[in-house]
Amino acid sequence: MKVSEDQVVEDNAACLDDEESFFQDIDLLQKQGINMADIKKLKSVGICTVKGIQMTTRKALSNIKGLSEAKVDKIKEAAGKMLNVGFQTAFEYSAKRKQVFHITTGSQEFDKLLGGGVESMAITEAFGEFRTGKTQLSHTLCVTAQLPGEDGYSGGKVIFIDTENTFRPDRLRDIADRFNADHDAVLDNVLYARAYTSEHQMELLDFVAAKFHEEGGVFKLLIIDSIMALFRVDFSGRGELAERQQKLAQMLSRLQKISEEYNVSVFITNQMTADPGAGMTFQADPKKPIGGHILAHASTTRISLRKGRGEMRIAKIFDSPDMPENEATFAISAGGVTDAKE
Repeated sequence: MKVSEDQVVEDNAACLDDEESFFQDIDLLQKQGINMADIKKLKSVGICTVKGIQMTTRKALSNIKGLSEAKVDKIKEAAGKMLNVGFQTAFEYSAKRKQVFHITTGSQEFDKLLGGGVESMAITEAFGEFRTGKTQLSHTLCVTAQLPGEDGYSGGKVIFIDTENTFRPDRLRDIADRFNADHDAVLDNVLYARAYTSEHQMELLDFVAAKFHEEGGVFKLLIIDSIMALFRVDFSGRGELAERQQKLAQMLSRLQKISEEYNVSVFITNQMTADPGAGMTFQADPKKPIGGHILAHASTTRISLRKGRGEMRIAKIFDSPDMPENEATFAISAGGVTDAKE
């Protein structure tokens, strides 16, 4: 019995250590001989943690104004001393994964499909045609992310990046009523930004990283509704497809790093397009999500949404590293996403 008690104490201590190392401030590099001026340059591009340096290539660091190759090598070396950059056992990694939390969608059936809700340290993508519930799901998550949940989830703030001008604060009030939450408090805890170009969308991620760092552990969810709308406008035709996909890959890589660096959930919505080649292969559904393989591989979990009867919607796991391919039915009500009434 004594051994197991000691083990529990050690596990708790390890968890606390992990929590501290999660937000290792970049200012700690001063102890390794990096001057404050260089640290400020890193912060100006949204690199605010030691882990952030590990996640950035030498080439990208060299592109920061005022950082020479010699300085970059010195910064990389200093960060390497503060982080475990090698391998760890699956058991050690599983202990780190205990920090992962799930945000409820508002529907128990939908949560069950996702293994508890929208997962942190991951990108969850929901795609479907118009009127399948993507934006309603985004609005519901804005509220449910703030409420304490299962497994000790404490709730937190949300950042919402809107690319289609579909965000409606009044909708949050309706959803807050369902959960008996205070309207003003709910709206106060959502930071909203309207993105107008794909470049602006990327620049906003620098602000997001800085905000997550500034209020470490306070923010729990980042929503982008929708991820591809502006890329569709800014890059047209096959001639610009390669450049579009490259820029998209950079953005998704940044989102993945932000989700891991600050232990937040990233929820993105995506549009559909008609697939002209589908008729040749006799596919049941001739539509597919846009963004190609780049987006397909970057999203940790992909959910396909389609319309059912009336307010009913059907969610299907399209791709997930740990959940089986399955379906769940949910409904859209005045109070947001909820369980479907049979």
